[in-house]
Amino acid sequence: MKNTNLIDIVKNIKLVAFDVDGVMTDGSLTFLEDGREIKTYNAKDGLGVVMLSRAGLITSIITARNNNAVKLRAEMINITELYMGQKNKLLAISDLVQKYSIKESEIAYMGDDLPDICVLERVGLSCCPADAVKSVKEKCNFVSSLNGGKGAVRELCDYILDIKGITYDMISKPSNQ
Repeated sequence: MKNTNLIDIVKNIKLVAFDVDGVMTDGSLTFLEDGREIKTYNAKDGLGVVMLSRAGLITSIITARNNNAVKLRAEMINITELYMGQKNKLLAISDLVQKYSIKESEIAYMGDDLPDICVLERVGLSCCPADAVKSVKEKCNFVSSLNGGKGAVRELCDYILDIKGITYDMISKPSNQ
């Protein structure tokens, strides 16, 4: 785990990005006979992401897979920027930095496996679920107490909003998370 002052880092976060498999889901891959993939998401995680958006933070999904279920979920939870098919996730980070004129240190990213390490080493707030692989946990300055797809995303969202002094009643309105 990185040794840094998390409160100061979190106060400066402007963009929160997430991997999908193992972060927004439990990492299971379910395929139908026709090749379509089924993903199961956590509703509480979704509301957390919606609340980040309502609080004015930019939200992003960066995933190596191309999947219509991810696109639908991103639309449901008001993801600002969706990057699918990203084998090199740093390209998406570079695009976000340029597009929004932000620094890498103003980005939080939650990943769970080896392809995420390159991003975790560059962003200000490096995050992972409790069940991330050991080499990822060693790179993170925020390790959720919860597993991927089981509330890890929500725990991170709540943490960021709390540190920024933003309460749910300040940004709450009906949602379809």
